[in-house]
Amino acid sequence: MNNVQSAQKELLAEEAEQLLKTLKTRFEKNMDRHKGLEWAKVQEKLEANPDKLWSLDKMELTGGEPDVVGYDKNTGEYIFYDCSPETPKGRRSICYDREALESRKEHKPADSAMDVAESMGIEMLTEQEYRELHKFGKFDAKTSSWVKTPDDIRELGGALFCDYRYGKVFLYHNGAESYYAARGFRGSLRV
Repeated sequence: MNNVQSAQKELLAEEAEQLLKTLKTRFEKNMDRHKGLEWAKVQEKLEANPDKLWSLDKMELTGGEPDVVGYDKNTGEYIFYDCSPETPKGRRSICYDREALESRKEHKPADSAMDVAESMGIEMLTEQEYRELHKFGKFDAKTSSWVKTPDDIRELGGALFCDYRYGKVFLYHNGAESYYAARGFRGSLRV
C-alpha cells in the first residue's frame, strides 16, 4: 500500500462523529454480543485509533454492520465482527484472493476477498470466528461468506466458505477463483 493511501486512513470529524453514533446505537441495541463491556471505554479506544475507526467506517459503508463481539484481556483489544444478517452487500461477487483473480482468463470478478480485506485494514473471519459469531444469532441464511483458508488447502487451488442452513453452520470448499452474487466475506477488527 502506498503512502498516499495510508495518509488517507482518517475520517473527517463529522464522519467520525456520525460513525461513533451509529456504532453506539448498535452496541446498545445488541448488549448480548458484549456483556459486561461499556461503550464509553470502547469509544475512548476508537478515538485514540483513527485508523481503526477508518476501517470500521469501511466495514459500515460496505454493509457489514460492525459491532463489538468480545474483549481480549491479554492484549486489551476490543474485537469487532461484521454482524449484518447476510454477508455484506458491498463485498459480494468476489473470488478468494489475488492469485485466484489473476488465474481467471475471462469473466473476472472485480476484486478478491483477501485484497478487499487488506485495503480496508481488516482480517477475514476464520472458520472458528465464523462459528463464534453464530452464538449471537443467525447469519448468512441466504448468502455465504469466504473464510480464511489454511495454506495446504489453498496451495491445492481450494478455498473455504461458510453459511447457515437447517439450524447449523456449514463449512464448504470451492475453487478459489469462483465467485457468486450471494458470496462475500465477513471481517474482524481488533482495536
